[in-house]
Amino acid sequence: MNDGRVTSSNIRKINRNRVYRMIYQEGTTSKFQLVQLLEMGLSTVSYNLTALSAEGLIRFEGFFESTGGRRANQIQIDPVARIAIGIGILSDRMHYVASDLYGHMIYKNTYPVSYEHDPDYYRKIGDYLQQFITDNGIDSTRILGVAIATQGIVSRDGCSVNYGTLMRNFHMTLDDIRPYIPFPCRMEHDSKAAGNLALWNHQDIRNGVLFLLNQNMGSAVIANRIVQWGDHMRSGLIEHTCMHPDGPLCYCGKRGCLDTYCSAERLEKESGMDVPSFFATLRETNAPELRRIWLDFLNNLAFVIRNLSVTLDGVFILSGYLATYITKEDTALLLDMVNALTPWPLTEDQLRVGHSGQYTPALGAALHYISAFIDSV
Repeated sequence: MNDGRVTSSNIRKINRNRVYRMIYQEGTTSKFQLVQLLEMGLSTVSYNLTALSAEGLIRFEGFFESTGGRRANQIQIDPVARIAIGIGILSDRMHYVASDLYGHMIYKNTYPVSYEHDPDYYRKIGDYLQQFITDNGIDSTRILGVAIATQGIVSRDGCSVNYGTLMRNFHMTLDDIRPYIPFPCRMEHDSKAAGNLALWNHQDIRNGVLFLLNQNMGSAVIANRIVQWGDHMRSGLIEHTCMHPDGPLCYCGKRGCLDTYCSAERLEKESGMDVPSFFATLRETNAPELRRIWLDFLNNLAFVIRNLSVTLDGVFILSGYLATYITKEDTALLLDMVNALTPWPLTEDQLRVGHSGQYTPALGAALHYISAFIDSV
């Protein structure tokens, strides 16, 4: 019976995790540095290094320069000792990524396939997973799990989609997918997964709003370094902020939602071009009509950021597909637009741009398994 006392077994587990985390945090370190940083005995550090090395979790890579005595081994974690897979499901494609233990995207691929609530579709998720693993030479024994990011509001337990108007995936459940994935798996709302990636990449963020600028817009609210779910998993659906009550019809059934003004779909509909062609032509020719479309996009985004900035004091992150096309000049212009509207100007550091593009939700979802593993070592 556990009476609340700290046992020697618990202490060993705590020390092991502290040693591993310090190596992880430092990137490259030595045994002596670990002793100093952790204020831990040499024998305890040595014991844990031996155990972690035997399990293939750390490696000794070369030596530090000599300071007069024997050169110290350089110690690092093995970043691919474990791998997590993320899958981003959209209406017409699937994005697959593999993440190492630092959350770096080491492999990625996209497979065109249209969503259907049908066993054949869910089987394809598993088929493409196996193809992705094989094509990239991934050791399946190192895979921690597979996290699936999907459009639609996902239940708190990550087992079903509660609201799926955009993809019409109302009935999608984890039980539909699990038979075809031979690893632990879970589902997550794509925008919330993107929010978790932003927190992973920006350790200084405490509060903020993320805009997932994909074919359709998504968003997430961050408070006290937690992506907010809300009572009904509907916190942060800023894409359904009403811009104009008589505006364009949104997929949610209402008019004038932000999604109808600030999405890749809007740019393509107005310009008659796909996104790569739109930006290539805009940058090359600065055509007046394309410039107007892009300025309208930024103005609408600035209006929403202005209103959010007096509600939530934090940073604003532009991520997803369109983020890869946003230049420094665009962010400077957007910041000027926001500050022309708000009584409390934002600083440059409060407007950030993500770099994972269309793979953002998949990578953010994969981090669930990475984080859990690091906690468990």
